[in-house]
Amino acid sequence: MASSASLLLLLVAASHVCCCHGQGGDNGAVAAIYSLGDSITDTGNLAKEAPPGAFETIKHLPYGVTFGRPTGRCSDGLLMIDFLAQDMGLPFLNPYLAKNMSFAHGVNFAVAGATAMDLADQFNGSFSMPFTSNSLKLQLRWFKDSMKSTYATHAGNSSISFPLITPQCTLCFQQSGILILYVKSVCAVIRKRLQSSLVLVGEIGGNDYNFAFYANKSVSEVEKMIPAVVQTIINATKEVLDMGASRVIVPGNFPIGCLPSYLTAMAAPEPSAYDSTACLKDLNLFAAKHNTQLQQAVAGLQASYPDAAIAYADYFNSFLSLLKGAPALGFDSNSTHKACCGAGGRYNYDLRLMCGVEGTAVCADPSAYVSWDGIHMTQAAYKAMSRLIYHGRYLQPQILNFPEKNGQT
Repeated sequence: MASSASLLLLLVAASHVCCCHGQGGDNGAVAAIYSLGDSITDTGNLAKEAPPGAFETIKHLPYGVTFGRPTGRCSDGLLMIDFLAQDMGLPFLNPYLAKNMSFAHGVNFAVAGATAMDLADQFNGSFSMPFTSNSLKLQLRWFKDSMKSTYATHAGNSSISFPLITPQCTLCFQQSGILILYVKSVCAVIRKRLQSSLVLVGEIGGNDYNFAFYANKSVSEVEKMIPAVVQTIINATKEVLDMGASRVIVPGNFPIGCLPSYLTAMAAPEPSAYDSTACLKDLNLFAAKHNTQLQQAVAGLQASYPDAAIAYADYFNSFLSLLKGAPALGFDSNSTHKACCGAGGRYNYDLRLMCGVEGTAVCADPSAYVSWDGIHMTQAAYKAMSRLIYHGRYLQPQILNFPEKNGQT
């Protein structure tokens, strides 16, 4: 057993070995994708985690109807992350909470309903979450645990368990008698893996605002949350970069004033409340403020981590581009603001009758609709968004190289 003094010296030395920083985004192929986020990206974690009866609808048809079966995705079929994986020549990402499934090409840690901030910090215990309490902090812990358990084994010893310690030294291990050489070996394996991988930190933060709006907070009140939400996302991105990630994408928020859920819940009698795309001006202005602060913070990361390739994914303007070009992209111009699956009304959305429950119906052709259930998009819309972002001008800067013959979704 090492003395406390020698163990302290060991940990100090290990801290210099294991604070893994990105060593530059090479232009080679992406070997794996690691994703953190919410329902825009979740490929089944909430469905695995939620107890029977909780968010039951996404576990059953019509969710997944275009794919052929329900998968836990909040859509009729595939998501942007699925099309991105396809274009990278990789399999679909399995959810972290799945059992006996391969994580050889990456892991999806995203959970539908997840927030960026911990709810206790955000609402001070005054607001009760309806179905999940996952946050970015929890997903980061899953990410670290996954890397540790996988690559400690690859480094040559699967029998030692190393709890992670401080965020400043994410991959240091506190274990009496551990050899510095072994710690260095584990770090090197993880760093090498992340340097050939792509990490998505988001989209996340949207639910922080959604739950505040659902708690009847005004736009001006919710705006006060933006700096804290953005900083939480940036702090998480820093941790990922310090682990050794060299290619990172941080997506912004959607123009939420265009979503059937908000168009229904916050409908205004004055035509002046709507813009030229028939979306609610104040809500889109709010989302734009979040995105402006996030973009500025991402620019700060790019300056602080010059050897890493860090990009902002512009979900806001790519979505507006999709709306404006809907007919040319194959969508019904009369249904761009309506949910495919819903219960009637101007936008075919009713909070009391969510898609999949008795009393709702599904449109004949989901591919003609942008919105699937009033909150989430259809497979066709996600495919169009993926093309606009990852193959278009809405990834800033463009940090992805697609394998030959896999360059189009």
